[in-house]
Amino acid sequence: MEGVTLGQIAARFGLTLRGDPEARVASVATLKDARAGQLSFLSNPRYRRYLGDTAATAVVLEEAASEDCRVAALLAKNPYAAYARIAAWLHPEPAAAAGVHPSAVIDPTARIAPSASVAPLAVIGAGCEVGERAVIGAGAVLGSDCRVGADSRLAPRVVCYRRVRIGERCLVHAGAVLGADGFGIAQDRDGWVKVPQLGGVTIGDDVEIGANTTIDRGAIDDTVIEDDVKLDNQIQIGHNVRIGAHTAIAGCVGISGSTTIGRRCMIGGAAGIAGHLEICDEVAVLGLSMVSRSITKPGLYSSGLPVMEAAEWRRVVARLRHLDDLFDRVRCLERPGARSDPESP
Repeated sequence: MEGVTLGQIAARFGLTLRGDPEARVASVATLKDARAGQLSFLSNPRYRRYLGDTAATAVVLEEAASEDCRVAALLAKNPYAAYARIAAWLHPEPAAAAGVHPSAVIDPTARIAPSASVAPLAVIGAGCEVGERAVIGAGAVLGSDCRVGADSRLAPRVVCYRRVRIGERCLVHAGAVLGADGFGIAQDRDGWVKVPQLGGVTIGDDVEIGANTTIDRGAIDDTVIEDDVKLDNQIQIGHNVRIGAHTAIAGCVGISGSTTIGRRCMIGGAAGIAGHLEICDEVAVLGLSMVSRSITKPGLYSSGLPVMEAAEWRRVVARLRHLDDLFDRVRCLERPGARSDPESP
């Protein structure tokens, strides 16, 4: 095992080390399963019970939790973020070989940086631009007039329709579709009329887009995902949505068209957000919530009922059906001069 020394880690990431600076780690593992030569972390108090018995060479944790740590400790104010940076350093993405595979189909007007990598069976359309050290995965498709910025990576089978602009250092996972038509239809007497979707998609820098996530193109203006937005798998983002910088959205969220989500927001898994709304900065929405009106005040929001036994759920639903009757009775009782007799009219 070569790896790196704890002293190197502490110096590189600005951490305080309690332990042997010459001790080495080469990989990461959980507290429960770590072995000698591996680094672990503690950020969730529920896992503190494993700290006293861990076989890791070192643990990244807060100073308040270090009293129970019997191995070397790397003290951090935010252990999870520190661990993420260390893990990325210990386990870097393999570098892709520069060049265009012979089976790729490249339009003559496309511009591919010499240091970029284009994998087998990729298709790059007219007027596209692929930046330095960018990676276009196997079978990925760039429609006309697309741009992929420097150091960005498109995994296999990513599809970008026309006019999709991706910034620098982005990561788009397999199966994502960027720039498909939004759900724009107008009702007429004889049926539905498709509304042309004439905008594009603009993705900022340092954005991550999960597998099979879909981002629709704008109807007239672009759909916009700002810098450092993190999108999980299987998210649906409608046309002309705008998502502010540093916002994170968990899997299976659905965002209807023309909604604006502010900066530094967190949206929990399977939440649904109606269209034409505005959500201000620094809002957290818990999973499975339904957002049907704009949110103008930062804070934590939720809706829906937590899981319960089926018999109890049926009783709750039965009572919900009588809420209108109960409300009317209470309103009658609260009227001036109303009697407390339940038989009172």
